[in-house]
Amino acid sequence: MNNCNKQNEKIELIDEKTLIVGVDIGSNDEYARLFTWRKIELSKV
Repeated sequence: MNNCNKQNEKIELIDEKTLIVGVDIGSNDEYARLFTWRKIELSKV
C-alpha cells in the first residue's frame, strides 16, 4: 500500500469526536492551533 492510500485511510477516521491539534516547536516560541473535524478553529495559542 502506498503512502497516499494510508493517508486517505487516516483522513477517513476523522469524525465529529476528533480534535485536530497542530504544534510548531521549531522556534523560540511554541504555537498550537486547535480545529474541529469541520475545520473550525477553536483556539490559537
